[in-house]
Amino acid sequence: MQKEKKRQSPREKQKRVMNTEKTGIAIIAPGGYVPDSDLQRAIGVLKSRGYEVFNYVDPQKRHERFAANDEERSRQIMEAATNPDVKIVIALRGGYGTTRLLHDLDFAKLAKSGKLFVGHSDFTVFEMALLKHGAVSFSGPMIQSDFTRGDLSAFTLNHFDETMTSPETSVKWVSKDNPDVDVEGTLWGGNLTMLAHMAGTPWMPDISGGILFVEDIHEHPYRVERMLLQLDESGILKKQKALVLGHFSEFKLSDYDNGYDFNAMLSWLRSRLSIPVVTGLPFGHTKDKVTLPVGGRAHLMSKAGKIQLDIGDYPTVR
Repeated sequence: MQKEKKRQSPREKQKRVMNTEKTGIAIIAPGGYVPDSDLQRAIGVLKSRGYEVFNYVDPQKRHERFAANDEERSRQIMEAATNPDVKIVIALRGGYGTTRLLHDLDFAKLAKSGKLFVGHSDFTVFEMALLKHGAVSFSGPMIQSDFTRGDLSAFTLNHFDETMTSPETSVKWVSKDNPDVDVEGTLWGGNLTMLAHMAGTPWMPDISGGILFVEDIHEHPYRVERMLLQLDESGILKKQKALVLGHFSEFKLSDYDNGYDFNAMLSWLRSRLSIPVVTGLPFGHTKDKVTLPVGGRAHLMSKAGKIQLDIGDYPTVR
């Protein structure tokens, strides 16, 4: 794969997007399960985009609310990481279960495997443990529902392909009422609940001068506030250069909130934190999402509501 430093035209970028042909991608299930029909649909979508699929998920091995028992799910991950034909390892879905595997996985070996691990939500704990061992992973799409939904997002799938094959990526968006920011640092983060869950554990990386991004689903604004305060009081936020908020979706307000909503929470949070808070990152439990290199080098710029996040220095498919 040629690496060009000059800015690419849309036509050249599209050629890069299609450069995934014959790339080996493994499907693993660190947490929950999906219907077999959804799994088969996703395999078909991946094959149609040129990937060679290695499926490690056996629907017959479902155990309680998990895709398999803990031993089997750990085995899937380690086997995918040692398969020489696999370049990308993508999580089946989130939910819960990855935390149960942390003590059983050889993260030193996984970090040296050279595989590009991809997922979000519950998979955040895996990505933090990898980052603790010096490896970059990718907060991005998962099999369910990014490759199974009836209305597939071209934005999500194309940005995934592009990030897997290009040594640099850029995300631009417009979001009003944001502070002016111009900072550089290590990009890291993921699901807010999982990050708060990891704080104070040996699996949490110690990142200083970073750009932390977070997202979540089904979390009321007061819970979001509480978790961010947990990260701040534990010293994590204080060491960052900026906090970037993605999508916070599918929560419900009530009359008891009495005007306390996400914007009220955000306003109070900005008055409390010592770092700038930028909103609107197109990432989270939503149809359209970008793929973000966790551990890559990033430059965040925000001016008059126009925001740009440039990311580089991360591994790609070779």
